[in-house]
Order: sequence, then structure tokens, then C-alpha cells
Amino acid sequence: MATGEAMFINGQSTVSVTRRSYQVVIAATRDMGLGMDMKLPWDLPTDSQFFHDVTTRTTDPTRRNATIMGRKSWESTPLEIRPLPGRLNIVLTKSSCHNIAIDENVLVCDSMESALELLATEPYSLSIEKVFVIGGGELLRNYMNAPSCDAIHLTEIDISVPCDAFAPRVDTSLYHPWYSSFPIVENGIRYSFNTYVRRKDAVVGSGEKKSAAGSDFKEYSFLPKMVFERHDEFGYLNLIQNIISSGDMNDNNTLTKFGCQMRFNLRKTFPLLTTKKVFWLGVVEEILQLISGSINPMEKGSNIWDSDEANEYLNSFGVNATEEDGDHQHLYGLQWKHTDARLIVQKFSQLSDVINKIKNNPHNQRIMLSACNPSDLKLSVSPCQTFAQFYVANGELSSQIYQSSTEASIEIPFSITTYSLLTCIIAHVCDLVAGDFIYVIGQARINKARVKAIQKQLQISPKPFPILKINPEKKKMDNFEASDLELLGI
Repeated sequence: MATGEAMFINGQSTVSVTRRSYQVVIAATRDMGLGMDMKLPWDLPTDSQFFHDVTTRTTDPTRRNATIMGRKSWESTPLEIRPLPGRLNIVLTKSSCHNIAIDENVLVCDSMESALELLATEPYSLSIEKVFVIGGGELLRNYMNAPSCDAIHLTEIDISVPCDAFAPRVDTSLYHPWYSSFPIVENGIRYSFNTYVRRKDAVVGSGEKKSAAGSDFKEYSFLPKMVFERHDEFGYLNLIQNIISSGDMNDNNTLTKFGCQMRFNLRKTFPLLTTKKVFWLGVVEEILQLISGSINPMEKGSNIWDSDEANEYLNSFGVNATEEDGDHQHLYGLQWKHTDARLIVQKFSQLSDVINKIKNNPHNQRIMLSACNPSDLKLSVSPCQTFAQFYVANGELSSQIYQSSTEASIEIPFSITTYSLLTCIIAHVCDLVAGDFIYVIGQARINKARVKAIQKQLQISPKPFPILKINPEKKKMDNFEASDLELLGI
């Protein structure tokens, strides 16, 4: 990707300079430390492999990538891998005393600007696919958050050790998380891979999220393919693709898959899908009513609970399943708050028990919410969302729900958002960080009539997920209002 910059003299544009844009690839500690005495104070083979793969792989086999580094970074590179194989190595130095350009894979430039200008001209504009800046500290301080930087691939190492070289922190007013790996522990060190992309479009922070319809895969194609495809939304997109391409035909109208699982990382972003509309305010209203144990209607216009089987389930608990407006009532929250929902007596609150265990006995193996009333064996239909289980480790709260059966194109996106929000709220109340959300589905189904719409959705490129902001003043589950839950857009 190239950028054009104009030079101005007395307010008049005189020269247009074309330069390549670039991405940064680094590993740093909690304090953004890069190393000590020109050496890495850690041994993380998986991170080394990630660095190699990101900077080496190309989509066009006839092209290669370029790495830009300062002189000290060049000198600290082990001799056995210097120059970095399979890449054009560009070393920045103003000194002519160093005999660096001793290989056809090495170029020396006196500044970052001259290097980016050179890469924008032939033959490099044709032979170089992507440009990566890899250090050191001074180069990163000047250019990591600069306008020509499209993305930052930061291995965040969860340690504090003495360092004499540092990178700046990612400027979150300029960059938004694209992908964050689940934590890895290697040689006793916990770390994760994180990619931040430069902010582009605005997203609605309340109400209904804008659709990404009309976008395509070109918008974020500057990312390395291996990073682009790690976006958490691909877990869902791959599921619906799998259902329509190889699902079982259980009847003439429905395709199904049995035994499905998705995993979402809640540590940095919130999984409100970007390739289709998800009614955020509807999710907030639903989760707040579930928390309160309310049985008021939740999803206006939804037909999920309109079947005779659903009415039988609701009526079996002695709750009127119809209202004058024709909307059904939801019973999950009532089950969470009451042992016997038919009695409407709060003898035992599952939700309060979950909070109590997380706070006082976090290693309990049975921190669960059940949507079933096992005392009634006469039910001919059970709730779709059977139970949720919570897990505490490393100061983080993770959750897993089991859903026996669900419609994949409409209901799954809503459930992903709802249970992720529940996990984040509980983590907040318990002074923990939200960790993983694992979604297990017994039978995921798609009506054949929706296949064309899904195929169209699969052509849309995911965008960065929003970031959830919870009012820090609210610390009790029953005190939340919709205004306390805000999505920060791109």
C-alpha cells in the first residue's frame, strides 16, 4: 500500500512524494520493554515462529516482504539468521562506517522516509508485497503511531523485567484491536498475540449496529492473511458455511449440524458481529431483564417463543404465555432467580449463588446457571439454553454455555452477544477481567430459504469488534441500566 504526501512552500503544493505504508511487528513487556543489552530477556519459540510467519508469508508467491530495522536491531540479530532469510532487509543508519550491505538481500537507507520512498519505486513496488518495521526503540517511538502505519502486531508479554529499549504504547485513539489470541504459556511466561488496525469507519455506540453490507474483503486485505483470518467472527462464519455446504438434511427445509463449538476472546473487544445486524439495545434489554428475573416481554417482534411447544413450556411453570400485545414472556431469568418458578418464591437465586462462589470460592467446579427445572419431569419441551458454567483463573472470568438447539443465522448472533454481555457484567461485578466465552451447540440449524442471504453475508469482510465500556460506579447485578453499558466503536 502506498501513500502520497505533498510538500508545501508558502501555502503552495510543489512536490508530491509517494511512500509505502507499513506495519509494525514487535514483542514487548507490560512496560513496553523490548530488551536488555541488545538481547531478548525471554525465550518464546512460538513467538519467534509467529514473527517469522507474519514477516515471510505472502499471498503472491512471486513476491516477498521487506523488513525495516535500525542499525542496533540489525547488529543484535544472530549471525546465523542475518540477513533475515526470505525477506528484503532494510537497515537505517546515517553512518557510512558500517559495512552492512554485504548481501543482495540487504539495503541501507539513511532515514525511514527514504526507505519508504525507495520501496514505492520500481522494482521494489512490484516485488515487495508488505513492509514491516521491526525495531528498535527509537524507530518505534518515531513511527509506530505515525499516519503511514496501517497495523501493529504486538506480542504482549505478561512480565516486568529490566529493559533498556522501549516502544511507545499503542495509541488507542488511532488504533482498534482486530485480533487478540487466547493466552499462551511458554517457558513459564504468559503472553498473547494482538493485532491493532488503524481506525477507519465510525460505528454506532448505542442502538442498532450499522451493517457492514456493501463492504468486501479488500478493506483489511493489507493484513497478513494468517492474521486476517484469526478474527473471532470467522468462528461464526465458518460454522454457517459448514452448515450450508455439508449440513444434514433432516427434512425438506432444514440443514443441521450436530456438536458445534465457537470461542470468543472478551479481553479486549466485544463480539457483536459485524457481517450482519445485531440489535444491541434488544440484547441489553434482554440481559437486564434476565438478571432481574423479570418475565416481561423481551424481544419485540421475535417469533422464537411463538410455537405451541414453547407455550407448553411456559405454561407448565404457571406463567401466562400470552399478553394483550401478543408478545410472549421469557422464563430464563425467572429460572435463574427462583428454585421453583411456578411458585414465584425466591427461595434460592442461582445468579446470586454464582456471584457468591466467584467472589468467595472461585475454584469451585460447579459455578453454574441452569435454565431447566429438573423437579418437573412432565415437560415435553426443554429450554434451548440448558446451562451456563463459569470458570475463574489468572484474575479472569470465562464462561461456557450449552444450547441444545438453535437457528444459526438469526438466533446464534443474538445469543453470542447476550451471553458475552452476561459474562462481562458478572466479571465486572466480581472485580475480574472477562476472559473466554465458549459457545457449545447441540444442533445448529438453517432453513434452506435463508441460504442465499447467508451466502451473501459470507462475502462481507469482518470489521473490528467494538469495545464494551461498563459504568465503573455500578457494582451490584440488580443496579444496571441500559445507559451503564456502552459500545465504543471504531
